[in-house]
Amino acid sequence: MAQHAYPNRPITLVVPFAAGGPTDTIARIVVPPMAKALGQPVAIENVTGGGGTTGITQASLAEADGYTIMMGHMGTHGAAPALFRALKYDPARTFDPIGVAAGTPVVIVARKDFPASDLKGFIAALHDNGTAYSQAHAGVGSVSHSAGMLFDSIVNAKPTFVVYRGTGPAVNDLIAGQVDFLTDQIVNVAPHLQAGTIRAYAIATHERSPVLPDVPTTREAGLPEFEVTAWNAVFAPKGLPKEVRARLVEALNAALDDPPTRDRLLKLGGKVPQGADRGPAALQKLVESEVARWTPALRAAVDNQ
Repeated sequence: MAQHAYPNRPITLVVPFAAGGPTDTIARIVVPPMAKALGQPVAIENVTGGGGTTGITQASLAEADGYTIMMGHMGTHGAAPALFRALKYDPARTFDPIGVAAGTPVVIVARKDFPASDLKGFIAALHDNGTAYSQAHAGVGSVSHSAGMLFDSIVNAKPTFVVYRGTGPAVNDLIAGQVDFLTDQIVNVAPHLQAGTIRAYAIATHERSPVLPDVPTTREAGLPEFEVTAWNAVFAPKGLPKEVRARLVEALNAALDDPPTRDRLLKLGGKVPQGADRGPAALQKLVESEVARWTPALRAAVDNQ
């Protein structure tokens, strides 16, 4: 009877990072229309640590009844197997995929007074000063860490890492000039770039973002090898009843088709998936392809450190 009545009580969405970061931002945009579609409150629970793997591990152990779901991303469900040899979950097998919420291009950003006018100058500065420059990230396995490691490996830079429990706090320190740079998802940095409190050197996509039209792509800036688009997606513990899974998929679809929700995601530079690129099958395929992509790339980057 509980299955047919789903949901008949509040649902918890675990966000595996601190409040204020890109994953948290996307979750807080998507959750209200999802809750409306489900007819029950959806509470966000921020669980930090382990580059997102702590929260994902915790949520994976919850009962598969639809009352605990999670917002994973490229780091937790793509890069993590390469960086955590003792990872307690398998991104492709431990979860029931619900759907992709948003794609989020990665941007190379620095404090506003960093002494370089373009990406080539920025890379040259990293070479000249080595560990004198600090690179922030949200923990081993996070998008900012994985993308940052790949960037450092490609340009042969060896900055000093500064670890945070989320890229929200990292960006706050970047604005304050306490750290020098990071590679972060566009939804987290676009408002600050538009306000001029930090600066961008390149966006790691094929095309410029309409949100940041003056920021060149890495290809345009002379680093075509570095192209990274992160993503955020909703997962549930493995074994959901079919009816429950269908309701969650319908609710996510309703949220992403809601015009104000889409508009908020797009204004932050996010990319909202369409049709077949959005649902459980697409997300399962994405996870499998991301693990295959990031495992050799990150292990090579680790060896290069």
